[in-house]
Amino acid sequence: MTEPDMDQSTPREIDRKLLELLVCPVTKTTLEYDEKAQELISRAAKLAYPIRNGIPIMLAEEARTLDA
Repeated sequence: MTEPDMDQSTPREIDRKLLELLVCPVTKTTLEYDEKAQELISRAAKLAYPIRNGIPIMLAEEARTLDA
């Protein structure tokens, strides 16, 4: 049985202070928070890192490649 707060389909609020500290592991540049998609965007690396259950997954192999 899945608890409601562990449901991956429900966006969870990300701590803004955490967002200020995180950088792209590939380029070491700042990230943009896409609340709707629940991703952290690295424009420099053209990657989108997923946020699952409120936890940013900062692994390049887990990131989605951006189109453009």
